[in-house]
Amino acid sequence: MSCGCNQNPCPHVSPIVCDPIVVIRDHFVPQIVPVIHPIKVVDKVHCVPVEQHIYTYSEEEVIGGVGGPGGVLVSGKSSKKRASRTTRSRRK
Repeated sequence: MSCGCNQNPCPHVSPIVCDPIVVIRDHFVPQIVPVIHPIKVVDKVHCVPVEQHIYTYSEEEVIGGVGGPGGVLVSGKSSKKRASRTTRSRRK
């Protein structure tokens, strides 16, 4: 089929140049971005009622007759003896 000669029966044409194909090669480089997380510490004071038992006492000396205040008769010697006996019995 070839004639042996370098003749091309087709006419010479100009080449077609297409737009270039763009190949993108992505490269990733780390970039430090500061992310700030603020922390707020709140100290709360909670008042809790706690019982505190406080004992008070009072002393009273009544001097008088039968009709004295409260109707109590107290003589100096007997009241001291009774107080000392009462104190001893509590200690035991």
